[in-house]
Amino acid sequence: MTVVLYLLFGSLVLGGAGLGVFLWSLRSGQYEDLEGSANRILFDDDGPKR
Repeated sequence: MTVVLYLLFGSLVLGGAGLGVFLWSLRSGQYEDLEGSANRILFDDDGPKR
């Protein structure tokens, strides 16, 4: 029975850590520009070679 409690506590800790990392990524702006990276590969920034 104590093993179940350890596993329950461990899963709550890992779930809380995952939630914390997700909230941190939201606050740091990781999901601000979803289209920019997808469209950036389509445009060539280099000028013509001479």
